Amino acid sequence: MDAAAPGPGAAVHSGASFPAMRAAKVPRSLVAGPYGHPFHPVAVTIPIGAWSSSLVFDLLGLAADDPRSFAAGSRRLIVIGLVGAVGASVLGLMDMSRIPKGTPARRTALVHLALNVTAMVLFTLSLVARMLDLARVPMVAFLLSLIASSGLGVSGWLGGKLAYRWGVRVADENTQREGFEKT
Repeated sequence: MDAAAPGPGAAVHSGASFPAMRAAKVPRSLVAGPYGHPFHPVAVTIPIGAWSSSLVFDLLGLAADDPRSFAAGSRRLIVIGLVGAVGASVLGLMDMSRIPKGTPARRTALVHLALNVTAMVLFTLSLVARMLDLARVPMVAFLLSLIASSGLGVSGWLGGKLAYRWGVRVADENTQREGFEKT
């Protein structure tokens, strides 16, 4: 069986001919990115990168004789991640608003949203714990960030499922075909 082919019994619909799917491909507004090129996946690289880097700074701070500079760097990276997450959230909500209610894609988007909000709350709590002890990386703050990052990993997998399996905000197959036709 071809690994790229849908499984047995899978319904095959073209994005162009299946209205519920077509709706999820069209941007809410130009702010969300043009058709076939959403901005949400680009925007999420800011919080993911900042928070991943903050964990590296945490590990260095936990191992260092003088952890102050690593602790300060980690705090700054968490703030950058939180600011970036707000922007990514707005774009994600715009994309989610186009997914029809009552669909598996909508339920997946809601779990994706809940995991991301939880991560933002945990990183905020981690930042508060860090502000109470500026001289080092508090273990509770590190653990909160680690838990939040684990949730982000699951959320990212769900976001990939939304885009790559169900084609949310991905151009329909007729548009995609243009990239594979010989001219």
